[in-house]
Amino acid sequence: MPYFVYRVSPKLELGYIETKDKYQEARALVRALREAREADDDGDYRLIFAQQQGEAEKLLSTPRDERVIGED
Repeated sequence: MPYFVYRVSPKLELGYIETKDKYQEARALVRALREAREADDDGDYRLIFAQQQGEAEKLLSTPRDERVIGED
């Protein structure tokens, strides 16, 4: 399965960038994009592992639950 690279805005607007077959290539691309972004750019670059682009967009646009660390 391929790795999809997206730019995700704070309003969860997705911007498709590229698809990579290998994790190392996708990770290197995301790191390079994060380092090269402008100071006033409030979006983030993410990679997602999915079978197709539609599935990747669905996974990225679904809000994630807050992680609970430890017990209350």
